[in-house]
Amino acid sequence: MVRYGMYIDMNRCIGCFGCALACKQENFTPPGMWWSRVHVTETGEFPNTTIVNTPLQCNHCDNPPCVTVCPTGASYKRADGIVVLDQDKCIGCKYCIQACPYGVRSYLSKIAPYNPQYGFDPYEKYGYDKHQEGVVEKCIFCTHRIDEAANNGLKPGVDRAATPACVITCVAYARVFGDLDDPNSEVSKMIAKNGARPLKPEFGTKPKIYYAGLPQEA
Repeated sequence: MVRYGMYIDMNRCIGCFGCALACKQENFTPPGMWWSRVHVTETGEFPNTTIVNTPLQCNHCDNPPCVTVCPTGASYKRADGIVVLDQDKCIGCKYCIQACPYGVRSYLSKIAPYNPQYGFDPYEKYGYDKHQEGVVEKCIFCTHRIDEAANNGLKPGVDRAATPACVITCVAYARVFGDLDDPNSEVSKMIAKNGARPLKPEFGTKPKIYYAGLPQEA
């Protein structure tokens, strides 16, 4: 068995938003829907200030409250630890949005083209079939890449074709993906080496995204 997670080095992140854009391109998310985002804050006092870039997405918690509150079983955790959502079972009640302490779930009320005056382009017509109106969406660690690659003998976190789009697009090499239960995996080694820690551990959700360089107050 495996338990997939991610390491993010905030000391390396340059705030280019490449991860967010790669996610949109890979998953065909409609306007206003961001499964991956970067929260930019400023610390210190002028003129001695510092910009802090905090990449955010679903933390794929080991103890996900979104799964607990879901009345239909639409939100669930796979055997590999990835938290996903069955759109056909989602009734849009938004309980999971309220339960998530990280604010990384979004409600898709309407699917619209990016350029309304031209209508849906071929890219949108192809990709938007993967989405439904009136449901909740979020990061899925690019499970389609992981599942397809597994059938071809590729290893997630090692082979690019089996790794989330946000990881392989990062120009600063700030992200590592892999099996948290394998002490020899790169993700496990980076977490241990740099003392990475998750966001808001006090909520007891046991998130599986670990940050290096995370401010102490975070």
